Amino acid sequence: MKMEVQEKHLKTSRDVIAVNILGTVVIGLFALLCLFPFYLIIVASFTNENDLIRNGFPIIPQLKSISLEAYKLCLKKPDDIVNAYLVTGGVTIVGTFLSVFISTMTGYVLSRRDFPWRNKFSFFFFFTTLFSGGLVPWYLICVRYLHLKNSIFALLLPLLFSVWNMIIAKSFMAGVPASISESAMLDGANDMQIYIKLILPLSKPLIATLALFTALSYWNDWYNCMLFITNENMFTLQYYLQRMLGSAEAMRIVAEKTGMAMDSVPLSSMQMAMTVIATGPIILLYPFVQRYFVKGLTIGAVKG
Repeated sequence: MKMEVQEKHLKTSRDVIAVNILGTVVIGLFALLCLFPFYLIIVASFTNENDLIRNGFPIIPQLKSISLEAYKLCLKKPDDIVNAYLVTGGVTIVGTFLSVFISTMTGYVLSRRDFPWRNKFSFFFFFTTLFSGGLVPWYLICVRYLHLKNSIFALLLPLLFSVWNMIIAKSFMAGVPASISESAMLDGANDMQIYIKLILPLSKPLIATLALFTALSYWNDWYNCMLFITNENMFTLQYYLQRMLGSAEAMRIVAEKTGMAMDSVPLSSMQMAMTVIATGPIILLYPFVQRYFVKGLTIGAVKG
């Protein structure tokens, strides 16, 4: 009997090991498939324009096709690139902090069952996701009444509050036991103390999830900069690179009409180089919040 139990246990252990190995291999292959497009972008950014047009995206780069011309054009004015990085990084850091703070605070209030108007406010927030006032009225309000033209607030305010993030925060915080807040109140803590000292430390997965969502939104934003910013010293990275790409495309058209050498305007490889320059820093952020990101998003989705 004892031998049978040991054999059964050994067989189960082997099955678990086999499943773990198989799962690791499958997930590893899937991860490589996800990384493959980024690999192609990096290789294409270092590839000669003529070879890129003639042969397409190379999987294995060749030494004779390697060219740094795209990066030379992108980094032709390093001071402007650094300034765009600083503007985008500052807006992303400040905007993400304020947005997460506001979203979690709103979600906490609306998750409190002792708040009598929580359903009415929840409907009000949800209702705003169904309709929009339109681009022209929004632009006029921002420029004529709020005076956001060439203001750093034009890059911060439009993305400062997200109803979707608030709903995730509300769903997550609804799962926090109400007894925690009640016991803190009995000890004399007010609502702000409960929120900062008790609720936020318990919401690290939520905060990491919202921070990643919001940081990506701020980092990739170019539309608000296009609408409200004309001062070149306030251009965000994405908008600056888009303008540079537009200039390169114009140069390409001129080159075609005047018979200039086509490889003097590496438009395709320049696009890839811009992608590497723009996405590199934000990709490095993901590994630090990945373990919180999955847990926070799952909990918010289940509770919703």
